[in-house]
Amino acid sequence: MKRRQLRGFDLKHIETVTNLIGVDEAGRGALAGPVVAGAVLVTRDFLESRWADANARRINDSKQLTPAERDALWLDFEALAAEGKIHANFGSADVTEIAQFNILGATKLAMRRALGGIYPPSAFERKIEPDLFAAPEEVANFQPTVSARVLIDGLALRNFPYPHTAIVNGDGRSLCIAMASIIAKVTRDRLMNDLDVHFPGYGFAGHKGYGTEEHREAVLRLGRTPQHREMFLRNLLAGRTDPAQMDFLSGG
Repeated sequence: MKRRQLRGFDLKHIETVTNLIGVDEAGRGALAGPVVAGAVLVTRDFLESRWADANARRINDSKQLTPAERDALWLDFEALAAEGKIHANFGSADVTEIAQFNILGATKLAMRRALGGIYPPSAFERKIEPDLFAAPEEVANFQPTVSARVLIDGLALRNFPYPHTAIVNGDGRSLCIAMASIIAKVTRDRLMNDLDVHFPGYGFAGHKGYGTEEHREAVLRLGRTPQHREMFLRNLLAGRTDPAQMDFLSGG
């Protein structure tokens, strides 16, 4: 799908609501480091703005962009957020949480944290506006249900506190999901660059924790670090890789 169509996709999905919130993750299939999620809220005004018209073609699935392109867009997103034209947030789950909740549970946790910086789950609950006989305190504290649709890249999530629409390959179809994927990717890459300083010799700054040949050789030579995911690493050190994880090992 051509990049200019990402904005058109979102314009169709925002027809019955005021806001769209795109959500995506980075690092789900890595051997080391956290899983990070990004969330980006856009409005119809933003989607129809001069900036979106001129720059939407620069935005794509983060894995399809160069680091320089992602960094430039990050700066643009910061400026847009400072002007109140978008809202963006990220959340992460560390290796301890990945071990505790498994990678899917940790990914959902990271997404909840990213979304929580924009709206709490309670904001989506259907609420009835106080009537004329309501107490003044009830009227003053009333918070109406938000008019927003959450678009999440991938399959629908079970037992997730936010109502959402799952979009398979959403980071290449939806502008706000693609923006969220850039937030998640840049954030996680920077975290992995920091880990490279603390754990030299593993090449974290290069492969970002994914199962490249360089990374595999480093683990076999130097052993694991506290930032390695035990379940993922166990298969590698045993000389076998779960076929279900193969697509993730070299992913972005």
